[in-house]
Amino acid sequence: MAHDHHGDEMTEPPSEMALRVQALESLLVEKGLVDPKALDVIVDRYENRVGPRNGAHVVARAWTDPDYLERLRANATAAIGELDYTGRQGEHMVVVENGPKVHHLVVCTLCSCYPWPVLGLPPAWYKSSPYRSRAVIDPRGVMAEFGTVLDEDVEVKVWDSTSEVRFLVLPERPEGTEGWTMEQLIPLVSRNSMIGVEKARPASGATA
Repeated sequence: MAHDHHGDEMTEPPSEMALRVQALESLLVEKGLVDPKALDVIVDRYENRVGPRNGAHVVARAWTDPDYLERLRANATAAIGELDYTGRQGEHMVVVENGPKVHHLVVCTLCSCYPWPVLGLPPAWYKSSPYRSRAVIDPRGVMAEFGTVLDEDVEVKVWDSTSEVRFLVLPERPEGTEGWTMEQLIPLVSRNSMIGVEKARPASGATA
């Protein structure tokens, strides 16, 4: 007789890394070394208040407000601070603008310097040795692996972030978004487009 699976709950088991993190967290809490409420605050900060959506807000504001764009060009740290995105690893910001004939790519060859207040925590691939070396040696090849293929006449510039300065790419505004509001534009801006391995998402498929 066949077993009836109707209504059974099928869930993905947690990854080995997730289990290790949970075990470490439980141990630290049990020993009184970590306050669970403090952990919740930290997680909330990096999941909801510090992350790529902050950077997307900066980009969308620059796309729609020429005065803000000029301030961003003149002093990115101050302009980003206007939106209250400040803090550790966001003190010395420089924005580089993509255009029809130039595309910027950001890397940190020495370690993994990264603008946390606008992009959140760096992805694992950004910190990896292969990316850090190949981004400098073969930037077009790296971008191609992310699905970004540029015309030969587009100049590629690679920027090396350090503890002294961190770069944020301002992607080109997608065609067909004239008249869109900031709220409509923000979903088109991905973390990867602000690192430079991808372009902003196209307007097609989005709701304007």
